[in-house]
Amino acid sequence: MAKQNVAEQFVDILVRAGVRRLYGVVGDSLNPVVDAVRRNSAIDWIHVRHEETAAFAAGAEAQVTGKLAACAGSCGPGNLHLINGLYDAHRSMAPVLALASQIPSSEIGLGYFQETHPDRLFQECSHYSELISSPKQMPRLLQTAIQHAVGRSGVSVVSLPGDIADEPAPDHPVESALVTSRPTARPGGEELDKLVAMIDAADKVTLFCGSGTAGAHPEVMELAGKIKSPVGHALRGKEHIQYDNPYDVGMSGLLGYGAAYEATHECDLLILLGTDFPYNAFLPDDVQIVQVDVRPEVLGRRSRLDLAVWGDVRETLRCLVPRVRVKENRRFLDRMLKKHADALEGVVSAYTRKVEKHIPIHPEYVASVLDELADDDTVFTVDTGMCNVWAARYITPNGRRRVIGSFSHGSMANALPMAIGAQFTDRRRQVVSMSGDGGFAMLMGDFLTLVQYDLPVKVVLFNNSALSMVELEMLVAGLPSYGTTNVNPDFAAVAQACGAYGVRVEKPRQLAGALKDAFKHKGPALVDVVTDPNALSIPPKIKADMVTGFALSASKMVLDGGVGRMVQMARTNLRNIPRP
Repeated sequence: MAKQNVAEQFVDILVRAGVRRLYGVVGDSLNPVVDAVRRNSAIDWIHVRHEETAAFAAGAEAQVTGKLAACAGSCGPGNLHLINGLYDAHRSMAPVLALASQIPSSEIGLGYFQETHPDRLFQECSHYSELISSPKQMPRLLQTAIQHAVGRSGVSVVSLPGDIADEPAPDHPVESALVTSRPTARPGGEELDKLVAMIDAADKVTLFCGSGTAGAHPEVMELAGKIKSPVGHALRGKEHIQYDNPYDVGMSGLLGYGAAYEATHECDLLILLGTDFPYNAFLPDDVQIVQVDVRPEVLGRRSRLDLAVWGDVRETLRCLVPRVRVKENRRFLDRMLKKHADALEGVVSAYTRKVEKHIPIHPEYVASVLDELADDDTVFTVDTGMCNVWAARYITPNGRRRVIGSFSHGSMANALPMAIGAQFTDRRRQVVSMSGDGGFAMLMGDFLTLVQYDLPVKVVLFNNSALSMVELEMLVAGLPSYGTTNVNPDFAAVAQACGAYGVRVEKPRQLAGALKDAFKHKGPALVDVVTDPNALSIPPKIKADMVTGFALSASKMVLDGGVGRMVQMARTNLRNIPRP
């Protein structure tokens, strides 16, 4: 039996860690690893057209499955292209192992062709970034990298020179058992005692939830019911907490809606559950605040805390709920529910009157129809910008759907690459990329990846020929829009030229049929929807320091972009309020 080389050992360890795909672009320094993948039936090389796509795809796969995913880039410029997608994965807490191949080991530090130092370059967007300079470091270094990525939920980067990858692996490597899942963390008894006392003493409690509430929906609902608490959420918490939620008061932040802002400011005690909500301008400074998070480094970095609780949200609530006293008074909850429903009713009218006849098409209408026609377990990947707004306000969560985007890193062009990674996890599951024309054009080359692998991703393109979110930011700053206009092709014709299904929609009455036809198509499809470039959105609560240079009357004119089926949910919750 032939002796393994380092590349083969590397690939075997990835397989043992559960990795089934390695996204990347081939290059000479990667050749030994790519060849090892070719000869290993348990893992596939996924050839993308840009390494940034490889990193985004791996990050999305990790978010959908909760398991380690991997990507690779060749030396120098090749692995440098990974960095944006790796930043996104790291900030999204997605466990990703990145292989950054390196120039020949004998040339490092001598200004060789394509020389960079990836072990240094990726330090800021990883928990672990190290160079393999000797075969003797294998497999321990790779195992360590994997355990950092899985155990700390983020990125690890391993730099590997091509010549080292081709050398014989150690005769008797030390192979430890790999950590492939995370434990739950229970907070200390003293913190739990304090939290119980604070909840029992408060008359009005609000829960504000982030992505850390994933898997904790029943526990959050039980606590909210027991203490009569409104439940708001951040964007990354929406998919985990809004569905089947009779205490829902909407979302706060730049894309927010409903009564979440009021509920967080008019309470006596605000409990932040699994959220590192970045916009402290939307958080109160005159109420008691408790934060519960499994990551101790984020506790208190956005707002003043009266109590910091280090623990997994689900486990914390399992310990907490039996101990808190039942609150009988639900006046605060009912008032917030009514305010939420009224707020949603008020914003719907602007974009429901004659919307089926409006040309160019309202993007809100596109998102609303998409929400109605998409499957109950669809994975939506969402471009940064106005697509974030439409997804936040129109895509209805139900516990089975997923909504993934660059919500923490805020990168353009993420939706199509993320859809690739999501679709590879299950070809039978519907995956929809909600792409803006600017983001789609930036990494449009990887539409060819859909065609090459016959991935049935459906790209719904919100094509307003503008960078609308940037235009809004300029407007808020008191600046005229400049440099934000896109001259676009007929993207449906581009899709057809690539060998995919493509259709262009310019009239509202064409939309539903076009989406249905695209969803029925067995392969990749693109629906190019020409949308109104004047459709903008402003946060639901406006302060003077948020709108410098922007007249309040003008801001109210574009304040509300509708909220889809959420108004029905809010009214249903009101109907469920117990009456004396």
